Amino acid sequence: MFKIYRKELDWGGRRLVLETGKIARQADGAVVVSLGETTVLCTAVGARNSRPGQDFFPLTVNYQEKTFAAGKIPGGFFKREGRPTEKETLVSRLIDRPIRPLFVKGYKCETQVVCTVLSHDLDNDPDIVALVGASAALTLSGLPFLGPIGACRVGYENGQYLLNPKRRDNEGHALDLVVAGTREGVLMVESEAAQLSEEIMLGAVTFGHTAFQPVIDAIIELAEACAREPREIAPEPPEVATVSEALRSNVADDLASAYRVADKAERHDLVMAARQKAYDGFETDGEREIAGEAFKALEADIVRNAILETGMRIDGRDTRTVRPIISEVGILPRAHGSALFTRGETQALVVTTLGTGQDEQIVDALEGEYRSNFMLHYNFPPYSVGEARRMMGPGRREIGHGKLAWRAIRPLLPAKEDFPYTLRIVSEITESNGSSSMATVCGASMSLMDAGVPVSQPCAGIAMGLIKEGEKFAVLSDILGDEDHLGDMDFKVAGTGEGITALQMDIKITSITEEIMRIALDQAREGRLHILAEMDKAISGNREGVSDHAPRISTISINKDKIRDVIGPGGKVIREICEETGAKIDIDDDGTVMVAAVNADAGQAAVDRIRAIVAEPELGVIYNGKVVKTVEYGAFVNFLGPRDGLVHISEVMQDRVNRITDVVNVGDAVKVKVIGFDDRGKVKLSMRAVDQQTGADLGDERRRAAG
Repeated sequence: MFKIYRKELDWGGRRLVLETGKIARQADGAVVVSLGETTVLCTAVGARNSRPGQDFFPLTVNYQEKTFAAGKIPGGFFKREGRPTEKETLVSRLIDRPIRPLFVKGYKCETQVVCTVLSHDLDNDPDIVALVGASAALTLSGLPFLGPIGACRVGYENGQYLLNPKRRDNEGHALDLVVAGTREGVLMVESEAAQLSEEIMLGAVTFGHTAFQPVIDAIIELAEACAREPREIAPEPPEVATVSEALRSNVADDLASAYRVADKAERHDLVMAARQKAYDGFETDGEREIAGEAFKALEADIVRNAILETGMRIDGRDTRTVRPIISEVGILPRAHGSALFTRGETQALVVTTLGTGQDEQIVDALEGEYRSNFMLHYNFPPYSVGEARRMMGPGRREIGHGKLAWRAIRPLLPAKEDFPYTLRIVSEITESNGSSSMATVCGASMSLMDAGVPVSQPCAGIAMGLIKEGEKFAVLSDILGDEDHLGDMDFKVAGTGEGITALQMDIKITSITEEIMRIALDQAREGRLHILAEMDKAISGNREGVSDHAPRISTISINKDKIRDVIGPGGKVIREICEETGAKIDIDDDGTVMVAAVNADAGQAAVDRIRAIVAEPELGVIYNGKVVKTVEYGAFVNFLGPRDGLVHISEVMQDRVNRITDVVNVGDAVKVKVIGFDDRGKVKLSMRAVDQQTGADLGDERRRAAG
């Protein structure tokens, strides 16, 4: 019934298996890929025809993690997987970015790639397996895909590059880099690094490109055995050349003039006018559709050729100059830290908020539940690009840009033990004309320093572009939105004066060379140092102390056996402390107690209450107490947190006491001295050894008098 094709290879000491022909046979391409015991089903399906009038390629990539893959049942009321998690969204983008530029130009049929995690061994991350599987499924599908691609993860430790380090082993490494590409070159890079040099980062990319070549070979061999017949692409209609030539003669001069205007809004209006003029020359819907494609091609030709021939860009800059920068901090009076970073027509308002352990994000992942004390959220409202449209929740782009900035900042944050706050950064993009994610990195760095967070180094980011025609190319620093749209590369580099902390590269052509990457990295470092110098004019280091509006956190350690005493039955004790003092209290399993309060007195009051609860009574020490119970033989006094002790009737006064209630009653405040412990550890107290008015130790006075 099944005609199974299988390809296996040893890849970095682990077995990589690609199998097709058994599961999801109605998809155009379906491959089950396993690395270790991590297994991902990858499918590719393309519609037979495109929609009339469609002028873009509708590619959708969905990566999904099934909790059964790790032997778990989903949380929540419905007990089934819900909307995509942040990781699923990010991996979907990770797969989309290297495969999108490899579809044949002119192919516009709706295409969907679905990667489903079926098994996770908690060592081999499914994202690399899914990337390989998506490439294999597309290569087998017969769709016009100019692959295959390969992909791998690269680590770095003790001067050595590591191929696909296991998830647990890679924690704490200096580098976490994912690279994907073809035989000829690299298409996509995503990384987080501990201030590594450009040379090390470039070496990691080259190492990864070499390491995934056997995977590409394996996919090709599998395709040679069982790939579907390639689909035919409809030839370009003969009228395309006619329409393109007519359009070029009609609006080329207008478009060239428009792209010599530096102001974005004015330039946009002139381009729209040229577009309308181009459409006005054609009557039928077919001609207008062709004119739309021809207009885009003409735009690209004008912008790209101008840069290659003159070295001058749309806004009059050369290829290396960064737009004018204005940096400001402390602009929001009640925020714990705030910054406004403006670079040309791109602007980010970035705000830092300091919270406590109760504000940590709880993440329920396949690998298990964990807590994160650092969050960075990026928002891109429509007004930032002069548009009016429906406001919705964060999409894939917002999540991806926020994660890139998160990766850039995280290596520079202090350890939780040194700065026990939960950090949330929010970046509101208020203007956008290219590289808003890198503006977020710059604003986040300044905002953190304004909040008093002791970051190890200021961090800045810059987006690099590429224009390449044949052997001629130009690398562009600090690209505009139009240069990103019409160019061949979006290469984002973030880091400090010492090295790179995050790198993301997307290529719109089939690949780029090591030479181009080296030039881009060197040029990015030059731009990054310039931006850091401009940021330094606003703030050069973290402020002393946190904002007056931020919580003050005091940390104390208690015996683990005392945790239950601080919490109390049903949380009664800790709840009372919080309600009465206004502080927030977090207790770790190791006995670390963090007390947070905006008011210093409230925080100290809570700390004193906790110390009183966990303190051990000391022999001979006098305490203030309150009578909580009377019996025939004495009174029980609460004197140290929740601890009670017995004042025997013989220890109440110097004179004989017949009835305890003749001297004290429940609720009376008394002063007591610890005079001993019984066999069960119960505390023996004395009132007669203490002057109830002054608190003086009468036993000591009697000894002095006797002496």
